Amino acid sequence: MDLRGKRIILGSNSPRRRELLKGLDIDFEVDTRNNFEEHFGDDIPYDEIPRRMSVGKSHGFHRPLAEDEILITADTMVILPPLEGRCGEILGKPRDREDAARMLRDLSGREHHVTTAVTLRDCHKEESFDVTTRVWFKPLTEEEIAYYIDTYKPFDKAGAYAIQEWIGHIGITRIEGSYFNVVGFPVQRVYEALLSF
Repeated sequence: MDLRGKRIILGSNSPRRRELLKGLDIDFEVDTRNNFEEHFGDDIPYDEIPRRMSVGKSHGFHRPLAEDEILITADTMVILPPLEGRCGEILGKPRDREDAARMLRDLSGREHHVTTAVTLRDCHKEESFDVTTRVWFKPLTEEEIAYYIDTYKPFDKAGAYAIQEWIGHIGITRIEGSYFNVVGFPVQRVYEALLSF
């Protein structure tokens, strides 16, 4: 793919994002050195948080960008929408086995949203966008939850699951939107954004 001599930098540690970006047949390097502290206040609406995190990661990059560089940063969040008087909840990475089990119980039999925000920036301009996919899980049994956690140890994954693993194969009944967004990177939108950058 011709990017007119631009060097692409992916500012992410995620092996899934690296794999998906590689699927676009784009040469890129990974540089995760960053000064941004990932935290947010309770006053920020949960649907704005992924974009704020993505922009923060971009501006926290450890050095100025060269004339020929485009930096890509991203943030993915699993969001339980409000239900029966409960507020919407962000499901981050589980702290431990008990927290992972709690998250999977919360996802069981329900719809949730996966939102990924992406920021592209060079030394002249910046563009951010976010993509949301709706995902439905079947009711999960305690045995299924325990098997998945003990076998796949999803402690580095938002919402305590990965759609491409066993739990996705047996548990996800429907999605609306980009599958790759749920994996962690909406590559089709990234491709379009790079072409127009």
